[in-house]
Amino acid sequence: MATLYLLEQGTSLFKENLRFIIHVPKKDKFELPIREVERILLFGNINLSTPAIAACLESSINVLFLSPSGRYKGHIWNKENSNLNVELLQYKHHNSFEFRLEISKAIAKGKLQNSRQLLLRLNRQHKNQIVQKTVSDISSDIEAINLAKDIDSIRGYEGISAARYFPAIGELLNNSDFDFCQRHRQPPTDPINALLSFGYTLLFNNVLSLIIAEGLSPYFGNFHYGEKKKPYLAFDLMEEFRSLIVDSLVVKLINNRILKKEDFEEISDRQGIFLKDVSRRRFLNEFEKRMKEKSTHPVLDYQLSYREIIQLQIRLYKRCLLSDSAYEPFLRAA
Repeated sequence: MATLYLLEQGTSLFKENLRFIIHVPKKDKFELPIREVERILLFGNINLSTPAIAACLESSINVLFLSPSGRYKGHIWNKENSNLNVELLQYKHHNSFEFRLEISKAIAKGKLQNSRQLLLRLNRQHKNQIVQKTVSDISSDIEAINLAKDIDSIRGYEGISAARYFPAIGELLNNSDFDFCQRHRQPPTDPINALLSFGYTLLFNNVLSLIIAEGLSPYFGNFHYGEKKKPYLAFDLMEEFRSLIVDSLVVKLINNRILKKEDFEEISDRQGIFLKDVSRRRFLNEFEKRMKEKSTHPVLDYQLSYREIIQLQIRLYKRCLLSDSAYEPFLRAA
């Protein structure tokens, strides 16, 4: 089953018989069997015909609408994906301070432990003293989270740890064409931030589509929550995978010189640095390769692709709603 990414502005998606027909301006049409598509991500000005929408609903294909840069706008999905009983449990647990506190601790510790593990792995050859100190400091942040009494404190320690972590990632880049010392989100101010932002966008939307497929409401978050209606649960459950999937991929693409400075451009109306269209397709291919890479999951004790691992983690979260069992984040082995 494939994730279909449509990026080129003016592209149209139609349905003919049992196939999707994709028309890209000034290019030959492309056909894809509907049964092979699991989710569709539409970036910007992409046209979707009514029969194609109906086919997506009938086949439970989640469709996510994004800005050209990848910012989430909305989605459509089959109503059969909804599970009222599970959503009621989500609402009940959302009103439980103890539940949200424990879930938030698990989410934050999972993110920090995987971030720490990535720094350790990348620093085995470098032996960089700054990175070694950061690893030690993140370990202290994890201990502080264990002792936290409220969610705001957990967010604070997570933020402090992120401020330590990203400069350490910059220390581990060995491509002199790129500098990175600080995370800038909207807009990204340099090529590394552009890659991280785009990668996190792809990860978020993959997590969101899998949450919907499991019959969970994406709006009841624990660690992330606010007054505006946003898919906070997707922000929650993507945290432990940021370093595993996106950060490690970005370091690989830069250090192996798969992406070069010429792959980026400054877009004045967005006031930031972004990947060029051709280079975004290359990044998408590398991202999909990463999602298909396998790692051993401790619960099942055999290897799954990262996309399957994300799906399993969502199911484990769902199980903790149903049975009040603890949520354990996925931690990659050394």
